[in-house]
Amino acid sequence: MTDSDPANRRGEPRAPIKLRVEYKRLNSFFADYTRNIGRGGTFIRTHQPLAIGTEFTFALAVPTLAEPLTLRGRVQWIVHPDHVPEDCEPGMGIGFVFETEAERHRVQAVVESLFEDSLGPELARKVLRGHKARSGNT
Repeated sequence: MTDSDPANRRGEPRAPIKLRVEYKRLNSFFADYTRNIGRGGTFIRTHQPLAIGTEFTFALAVPTLAEPLTLRGRVQWIVHPDHVPEDCEPGMGIGFVFETEAERHRVQAVVESLFEDSLGPELARKVLRGHKARSGNT
């Protein structure tokens, strides 16, 4: 694994979820899965992680949406397949890259609905509200 524990670098809470993610690398298409998602990023489980700092466009197949959610992301950290700790999976931590505030709000609304689907409305509100209180956000 690179750097420190990935969980310690997250700025937002994560909902456990499995979504299919598709992206292109050079002339090859990849289909992998997310392990969890937050309002600021996701983890893509893969045995072929991109290099840290790589920006790329990917599509998340969200069951509640008619079309996949297309996002831009930057690889923040990776877990190399050759050095996977016992409680982890190989892959890459992705930070979302937003072009506009409207795009940020749209994606965050989708992620919050995924939290509700995963955790239930009451627990999702507590988790999201608790994080805002701890981080000083309103």
